[in-house]
Amino acid sequence: MIPILIGIVAIALVISITFFIVNRSRGAIGGGKQAKNQGAAIREANKRLAQNPNDPDALYVLASAYFDEGNWDKAMKTYENLIDNASGKIQEGEHQFEIYKRYGMSAHKLKMTEQAYKGLSTARTQRQDDFEVNYELGVLEFDRKNYEKAVMLLQQAGKQNPDSPAVLRYLGHALFRLKKPKEAMSFIRKAIDLAPDDKESLYTLGECYHEANQTEQALRIFNHLRADPVMGPDACLIAGTIHLDTRKHEAAIQDFEIGLRHQNIKADVLAELRYRLSTTYIKMNEINKAIPILKQLQAENSSYKDVNVLLSKYIELNANQNLQIYLMGSSADFVALCRKIVMTYFPKAKVKITNISVNKSEWADILAEIDTPKWSDLIMFRFIRSQGSIGELIVRDFHSHLKEVKAGKGVCISVGNYTEEAKRYTEARLIDLIEKAQLQAIFNTVDQKAAALKK
Repeated sequence: MIPILIGIVAIALVISITFFIVNRSRGAIGGGKQAKNQGAAIREANKRLAQNPNDPDALYVLASAYFDEGNWDKAMKTYENLIDNASGKIQEGEHQFEIYKRYGMSAHKLKMTEQAYKGLSTARTQRQDDFEVNYELGVLEFDRKNYEKAVMLLQQAGKQNPDSPAVLRYLGHALFRLKKPKEAMSFIRKAIDLAPDDKESLYTLGECYHEANQTEQALRIFNHLRADPVMGPDACLIAGTIHLDTRKHEAAIQDFEIGLRHQNIKADVLAELRYRLSTTYIKMNEINKAIPILKQLQAENSSYKDVNVLLSKYIELNANQNLQIYLMGSSADFVALCRKIVMTYFPKAKVKITNISVNKSEWADILAEIDTPKWSDLIMFRFIRSQGSIGELIVRDFHSHLKEVKAGKGVCISVGNYTEEAKRYTEARLIDLIEKAQLQAIFNTVDQKAAALKK
């Protein structure tokens, strides 16, 4: 019984192999015949064109052959020749639509936008239900930033082929650029399901979530893309920005630093990564880390945003710890510095601080009893943290406060300067205005004076 089974299996195997070989041979013969027939048609077309360069039938055969084999340059030129020199003969021809369509598609492959638009638009006047024409024109309109037209054409193409990843992709991207993130999401998600390697669409989906205030979903996508060699820098930039908006400064710094480790970063993305990393360090009062990044950015693009102003400001701050505390320190550190200034402001004086009040992060008022060998009085100090110009309104407010607490004199201290109106207001009033240069001198000696008092 077993030998009989072995024999049957062997015969079946021989028959299968023979059948496969015969079919393959027939295919090869068929393919050979097809190639042979196409070659013969091309040779015949060339013979006819030698006698008549504008022979429409010969041009059509030749153009179709070039198009089918993906020789877009020759296909476009041949279709163009057919349109320009044999237009009268093809106006009523059955191939007219196909000629304009393929001319436009060939031009699009060659990135010759005007010619592509002309050919495809002409084709669409004849047939508005052709998938390839609607899709190609939709992509052209997208590239020209005509997103509403692109959506209309791509929706038409989608009716003819609803599962085309390319149509879904461009339709989603166009809707996103029209500020319709929720509508865009559904198309982009379908496109990604059909083409999972489309990282650009995944990035745009993250942008859609971000625009729709779905921050967690957006961050999951951008964190996934941070290591991608192409989309990584952009993903790091937007992830860091999201973390900045939610005051997660350490997470933002990590995002920006990962982005800067990439190679071949686009110039605008590189500059923005450096800018945001440096300004995040500044927000964390780590000026010594921010300055080298700002210097590098300045060397590459000195006109980028306010980099020159920032660099000038924070180099000065980094060199003067007291100035840094005054402008950027915590409220407690700022008040502690102001107390030291009050205690050492008048030489050889006994000072008793009786009240401290802080107005948010704008200024601090300190009331002190001052007793010197020559005079005694109640003095009010106002320490203003702004670096800008201090106007008359703030000085008037300070004067009103002086009268409320019955202080004999006021000292208004700013790291900025005072307007002419503010200075005129204090001419007949017992208020001293201390500007940046005088305050810098105070900063330079206050620590030594405070240490001497403790002794």
